[in-house]
Amino acid sequence: MGQQVFQHALPNGLVLLAERMDHVRSAAMNFLVPAGSAFDPPGQLGVGTVLADLITRGAGDRDSRQLSLALDNLGLDRDESVGALNMRFWGSTLARNLPAGLEVYADILRRPHLPDDELEPVQALALQDIQSLEDAPQQKVMVELRRRYYPHPLNRDRRGRAEDIEGLTAEDVRRQYRRLFRPNGAILSVAGAVDWEPLKAQVERLFGDWPAGEEVAVTPEPAAPRSEHLHKDTQQTQIALASPSVPVGHPDYYAARAAASVLSGGMSSRLFTEVREKRGLCYSVHAFHESFKDRGTMLAYAGTRSERAQETLDVTVGELRRLADGITDDEIDRVKAGLKSSLIMQEESTSARAGAIATDWYYLGRVRPFEEIQAAIDGLTPAGVLDHLGRHPVRDMTLVTLGPDPLRMPE
Repeated sequence: MGQQVFQHALPNGLVLLAERMDHVRSAAMNFLVPAGSAFDPPGQLGVGTVLADLITRGAGDRDSRQLSLALDNLGLDRDESVGALNMRFWGSTLARNLPAGLEVYADILRRPHLPDDELEPVQALALQDIQSLEDAPQQKVMVELRRRYYPHPLNRDRRGRAEDIEGLTAEDVRRQYRRLFRPNGAILSVAGAVDWEPLKAQVERLFGDWPAGEEVAVTPEPAAPRSEHLHKDTQQTQIALASPSVPVGHPDYYAARAAASVLSGGMSSRLFTEVREKRGLCYSVHAFHESFKDRGTMLAYAGTRSERAQETLDVTVGELRRLADGITDDEIDRVKAGLKSSLIMQEESTSARAGAIATDWYYLGRVRPFEEIQAAIDGLTPAGVLDHLGRHPVRDMTLVTLGPDPLRMPE
């Protein structure tokens, strides 16, 4: 049997998606709630991250310990994360335990305790996360690049600011929950050994009477990206670059993905070969594509010794620009193989599929069939990628560096 995808919109606006996977015995659920860091109020940056942790510390008729035990007893592998626009709740377990898991998550999303006495340890963890960024220069330079490249509030880091987190009260967190958690705009996706009709009936019972709330809009403020050097007295220099590209829904999306993969799709990719292998300039170099609904970006990173930082930047930028000069059949064949491998691996993972169908719906308002994605990958050619680069060349690069000395963007 082919791909089995189901969808249903509850009257209150919650979208339920499911993909039945006959070859597995597990199931994964994935909630997307429009409560990411872009919604943090001024002076409370990081409140979303605090909320994502505090919300699992007691819900319904269970306190924090009882809630953890209930999830552990179901064998639920789980996580919560905060992105720019969405908060994600994810869990994976044996398919027979999924209904009980959904019951617990209905309490978490609809009836959290958000207790005062749990706030301090949550704040301490959030502050440790901020402090740990100073020991992770690769992550830090990418955070600082996004802060200067994307418009406000899309440029916020989920960790927030230490002074804001220290000043949060439990009522601040509860206010953020009441402001943002609602069924309209939320997506629940499930993948695995699931039966659609019982699943739909359970979700309608658990979430059907959740009152719709007022939608909170995020409007990016007009701003020009800016390059900047951040001084750090160290023997290494971190280099981060960003250039405008196309978003997921654009016809050139897979060509843009292919261009990034030519640069950074394994040990035979251009950046690895030219920057690291041939010249020994850096210990890490890569490029990748990322997307919001309305914009895409080509990002690149290199970490190197400070005395070789300018040469590393020159060669890296040279390779980014050289893409438009030509791409070989062998490179496109390698890109296709990598994209197809990712697609095949996704087909075998309930967690990956639950995430993918939610992401498709969020970006596109539909779930793409495997055949459509396969056709887009098969349709990649050197000429097609070059045509994309002609329309959307790697230019207007934003540069952020972290190290002892500023660098000069090559002409």
